[in-house]
Amino acid sequence: GSFVLLDGKTFEVKGNWEKGGKIPALGYDFWYQPRHNVLLSTEWGIPKILAQGFDPKDVEKGHYGRHVNVWDWSSRSLIQEIDLGKGSVPLEIRFLHDPDAAQGFVGCALSGAVHRFYRTQEGDWAAEKVIEVPSKKVQGWLLPEMPGLITDILISMDDRFLYFSNWIHGDVRQYDISNPREPKLVGQVFVGGSISKGGAVTVLEDRELKAQPEPFVIQGKKVPGGPQMLQLSLDGKRLYVTNSLYSGWDKQFYPELLKEGSVMLQIDVDTEKGGLGVNPNFLVDFGKEPGGPVLAHEMRYPGGDCTSDIWL
Repeated sequence: GSFVLLDGKTFEVKGNWEKGGKIPALGYDFWYQPRHNVLLSTEWGIPKILAQGFDPKDVEKGHYGRHVNVWDWSSRSLIQEIDLGKGSVPLEIRFLHDPDAAQGFVGCALSGAVHRFYRTQEGDWAAEKVIEVPSKKVQGWLLPEMPGLITDILISMDDRFLYFSNWIHGDVRQYDISNPREPKLVGQVFVGGSISKGGAVTVLEDRELKAQPEPFVIQGKKVPGGPQMLQLSLDGKRLYVTNSLYSGWDKQFYPELLKEGSVMLQIDVDTEKGGLGVNPNFLVDFGKEPGGPVLAHEMRYPGGDCTSDIWL
């Protein structure tokens, strides 16, 4: 769970960022806010374990993460560990874009929870669960209960909306976070996933949906996989989605992705009242890439975007 420091211009490896002391056992994503003298990092799992695919037994063995780790920015030392619970697996973490705001959100893949983290009046950091995606009781899948598997989250540049993807269930969600302690679901769209009608999985009990969603088809193509990485245009009106998580997991959960390649989709966003709709005229099919099929993952805007801009 340590960090490698690179030269910002030459990308030469300068050494480790942290300056000794305790180091977390695991790492994954991070976000820093110098105004609050803090860096927060998350935990996925042991690389040699997760590289082979997902085995639920590895969670019980402690091979997956459960903490948000708090670092002192100036001294580069670990000062606190926030436990989000066994089997939570916190991945993407985002501060609000307002640099004075000492709060943000972290998505937990396996528990299906989004936690709001914040600085307390005492000066340390804490977290509270503000969103939970309930697992579905299913037949014909790896486990009798299927988690949403929150794999990516982001916050609009105006700090009004939170978005996240459920890679297994297959939906992308939009929440109004005008009150960060009480997010409100205002948009949802299914663009694939493991619970579509006609597939191998039968949903036996669902606390959210009345019926299994239809298979996602765009421009005559039935899209394999589920929504994974997200990127939002700076004006907040276009949400881009890719559907490859990690090749070892793609092969396990969506083997057709390796044969067909992944896609990039555009979801149109209602920034007034909230709401999501797939743009039927936009499809980037990475199965047709030269040397493909290929698996697309991260998206970045040149010069900064919703998941990389950190205001100093």
